Amino acid sequence: MVTATNLGFPYVGSERQLKKLVESYWSGKITEQALREGYSKIQESHWKVQQEKGLQHIPSGEFTLYDRTLDTIQMLGAIPQRYQNISNPLDQFFAMGRGLQRAATETTAKVDVPSMEMKKWFDTNYHFIVPELEQDQTFQLEANPRVVEQFKAAKALNIHTRPVLVGPVTFLRLAKAAKGVQEFDTLTLLPKVLPLYVQVLNQLKEAGADWVQIDEPILILDLEDKVNAALETAYKTINAETSIKTLVAAYFGRVEKNILSVKDHVDAIHLDLVRAPEELDTILPLLNKNQVLSVGVVDGRNIWINNLEKSIALVKKAVDALGQDRVFVAPSCSLAHSPYSTSFETKIKEKNPELYSWLSFSVEKCAEIVTIAKAVNGEDVKTELDANAAAVESRRTSPQTVNPTVRDRVAKIPAEAWKRPSPFNTRREAQVKKLKLPLFPTTTIGSFPQTKEIRVARQQFNKGTLSQADYDAYIKSQMKQMVEAQEKLDLDVLVHGEPERNDMVEHFGHLLHGYDFSANGWVCSYGSRCVKPPIIFGDVSRRQPMTIDEIKYAQSLTSRPMKGMLTGPVTMMKWSFVRDDIPANELCAQVGLALRDEVVDLEAAGIPCIQVDEPAIREGLPIRRADWDAYLEWSVGCFRLSTSGVRDETQIHTHMCYSDFNDIFDAIAAMDADVITIENSKSDEKLLKIFESKKYPNEIGPGLYDIHSPRVPSVEEMKQRFADMLKYIPPHLLWANPDCGLKSRQWPETNAALANMVEVAKFFRAQHQA
Repeated sequence: MVTATNLGFPYVGSERQLKKLVESYWSGKITEQALREGYSKIQESHWKVQQEKGLQHIPSGEFTLYDRTLDTIQMLGAIPQRYQNISNPLDQFFAMGRGLQRAATETTAKVDVPSMEMKKWFDTNYHFIVPELEQDQTFQLEANPRVVEQFKAAKALNIHTRPVLVGPVTFLRLAKAAKGVQEFDTLTLLPKVLPLYVQVLNQLKEAGADWVQIDEPILILDLEDKVNAALETAYKTINAETSIKTLVAAYFGRVEKNILSVKDHVDAIHLDLVRAPEELDTILPLLNKNQVLSVGVVDGRNIWINNLEKSIALVKKAVDALGQDRVFVAPSCSLAHSPYSTSFETKIKEKNPELYSWLSFSVEKCAEIVTIAKAVNGEDVKTELDANAAAVESRRTSPQTVNPTVRDRVAKIPAEAWKRPSPFNTRREAQVKKLKLPLFPTTTIGSFPQTKEIRVARQQFNKGTLSQADYDAYIKSQMKQMVEAQEKLDLDVLVHGEPERNDMVEHFGHLLHGYDFSANGWVCSYGSRCVKPPIIFGDVSRRQPMTIDEIKYAQSLTSRPMKGMLTGPVTMMKWSFVRDDIPANELCAQVGLALRDEVVDLEAAGIPCIQVDEPAIREGLPIRRADWDAYLEWSVGCFRLSTSGVRDETQIHTHMCYSDFNDIFDAIAAMDADVITIENSKSDEKLLKIFESKKYPNEIGPGLYDIHSPRVPSVEEMKQRFADMLKYIPPHLLWANPDCGLKSRQWPETNAALANMVEVAKFFRAQHQA
């Protein structure tokens, strides 16, 4: 019989219970024991709901308090030296993820350590902690590996699970040389790591597990021969030294020839047939006798209902080739990238029942997987199939999804609309004359702390207990305080602080046609940080001017330049649950035109600097290099479309988040923003070294400090970092700014860190002007 399986489940809880528990522990409101008891209950509820939906392989071990890669770091004992004096394993774990700054007490020494580097997990908006390793790295398996504990906990509830591990080669391939250590091939550590994986797998077998899922998403990358050799070595060893059945899972793209490195040494292979449906025909003939194929036919990363008819046909093709007992039905990837359940979306259901019928979150996706398996097994699921077919046809033909005016405007974009009319040097001359900024200008990325009071006011307004007039007055008072705070800090280019914005994408989605919003569609971005992406279901256009009133008011409070703040077209798409029924480049152009209208209006309102953030442009880069050029052409083009309607003297800024900036350096330069700010503080100069071989042509602000941590770096620490920047970037092009927006921080640490940053900029300004 075909088996209904899952690869992972949203670990934050049905209503973000884990986030609240973890943050309560960080703030000292609950004990470690209370945290452990709380997350055990969340785990238990997740296993039970999957069991109730009828899944036969339920994952365990993928539940984390911060990040699965960080779990693996701790499991393998790969703890960087700077954290080894933190005696409590849980505090050590969180310190690696978010840093720790703690004064000395009678019983404990002072602790002041930054967090480890964070990067995007392949092409998702999820961030993972990057392992830091040394050539002579020692590894030691933790006493009670979390993956074993979780399997045993589920077993005690009579729920038989399939444990999940981050694969050894993916772990090493994503790792970097520790700070101060000469670059080396981290894969050379595989002989040290493999025995620990063998120990864990044997512990799982002894505990009663019959299958284990080992995630090796690097299989979908363009791999060097040495990586494929490492994969072959790893799974030869695991196959020879363990007796547990192994499923190697690849997802987010096509595996192509990389599958040859593992196929002879594992019991099952998982393919993402949502991203790469064509691979079924390619891989089926390569499978060995008795080998199982896990077919990922339910989209684990988006929120649209599955076309059950098409999925059933795909699964039947696998069954015809292999037989029922050698096929698992699964999501394309872990459902951790999808919200919990549509059962919380009563507002959408009441307001727009048609749209509601098109939605499927994690719990519903589990049901879809089971329905597909039952249909292929010959069970009666006619009721489910009929309802699904009606919803699929409704979405295809609904007038909610098509706006002829928008599509006509996109079709008629003139050639000159795709770039600024003058080159950067001409524009810079006009901007220097107008803005009169000092050397090393200081600014922030946009947002300031979203305090409890701001969130409460927004909630009251949304519930109708605070009037529009009172809410507007409150927001203005917050903007005034934020502008005053920046002037007191002596920042050069100010922002309005974004107190009216709940999220950089959701805020604008409310102001655009074609978007809708969930009440509880949360997904994890990093650590305890969750985001609630908007839903793009129709053609996109601007309802009316979106930011003019707020930015004009903020500019009226100061004589210093104020930045207008917008979210770019690629990020508006990537950080939404995006429609999948039209080409991505066409949808991006729709958003680009809507933003272009806003940029032109901001300039007309007298705003001298306009920031259009594109933190997701690297994230959207296709996995395979063969697909890069086409993506970069339209994504960079859509950014320029949104920003090219202004005069030379209007300074266009953009911001980009943690990414392999070096990979797409030329494309980022082609965006032609006058000023770009980038996240840099965790990269240990790796990001900056590209400037040795290539000169970034415009102005740039590599982040001086990490805003994802509450830690306040000292002036001396920032001076050293700024001096490092000056090795690579000409002084007249260098800005001083934080790594990212300050929304998630508190005011005391924000003021302290920015004061240090301004002091550093003034110090180097004085040096260069002397």
